[in-house]
Amino acid sequence: MNDNNGIVEILLVEDNPTDAELAMRSLKKSNLSNNLVWVKDGAQALDFLFCRGAYAGRDTKNIPRVILLDLRLPKVDGLEVLRAIKSDERTKFIPVVVLTSSKEDRDITESYQLGVNSYISKPVEFDAFSKAVAELGMYWLLLNRPPV
Repeated sequence: MNDNNGIVEILLVEDNPTDAELAMRSLKKSNLSNNLVWVKDGAQALDFLFCRGAYAGRDTKNIPRVILLDLRLPKVDGLEVLRAIKSDERTKFIPVVVLTSSKEDRDITESYQLGVNSYISKPVEFDAFSKAVAELGMYWLLLNRPPV
């Protein structure tokens, strides 16, 4: 999906097309997918966020309201993406939710050390995954108050 008039509310960073489609469908069902961008690897995520490569013409002031980030990504892994986001003044306040299949204590601990806002292990069951994504979207887009 593409951003609408430059406004991006959700950046979905997910290499698995099935998980991405399910997440987008769940957000759409909750009317939360109008301004969603899906990128398929960590390098694309960084290019999008820092307006380089294929996204060089994008306005750097237009930052997502939330990033849903998988950890197991090609090219640049999710922890490196998280590290880059949280260490840059332009992006450090963007809420990042790790949404991954990893339940490893090492990944959870490192994610929080790097500044992740939430860590969710992907539910295996279709309905549970859909519900979790919809609830994440509702919370981060409708209830959460980001800094100005």
